[in-house]
Amino acid sequence: MTITPYTGGFTQTNGYLVETPAGNFLIDAPEGIRGWLEQNDKRVTDVLLTHQHYDHVMDAAALRESGVKIHAFAPYSDQLTLEAAARAWGMPIRVEPYTVDAIFEVDRPLEIAGLEIGLAHVPGHASDSVVFHLADQQLVFSGDTLFADSIGRTDLPGGDTRELLEGIARHLLTMPPDTQVLPGHGPATTIGREAERNPFLR
Repeated sequence: MTITPYTGGFTQTNGYLVETPAGNFLIDAPEGIRGWLEQNDKRVTDVLLTHQHYDHVMDAAALRESGVKIHAFAPYSDQLTLEAAARAWGMPIRVEPYTVDAIFEVDRPLEIAGLEIGLAHVPGHASDSVVFHLADQQLVFSGDTLFADSIGRTDLPGGDTRELLEGIARHLLTMPPDTQVLPGHGPATTIGREAERNPFLR
């Protein structure tokens, strides 16, 4: 398995290309990732959305137009993407509408590209936030729940600090300390490092 990060959009959002002998897929769809795939002659069959805030789904419609299947915790809505809130704030954010092809069942693992991927619903940053765990790889894609030295914002619509911290404690900090964390923004980290050093988790 090979994981290649991509960072795009004005919020510098991370997406991840996961390649296996059985197939390729994406974690999240930040702005520009479809073009990046084309430039690098990469094909994917699926995109797994950690949540649907605008910066993580800007290329979702373009990917779906090219035949990629979109997986998410909930159907598309301009509430989840924050477009409705952004209009109230006077921000000209627009996400091309897309269709979610498959809704996650968090009580059962996904099977994609020959991998078994565990899911956990961890709201608090967004109501539809999900983390993806590859236990046999000691790897988690944390989206905007957990970052190096930080956690996701909770001052946006659907945010709740207590709910986020409880979800991190229950679903992430119980993983082995060596588990690598690939977040939606910023550098990679580990569960052990964040348990020891993250000021928001003390």
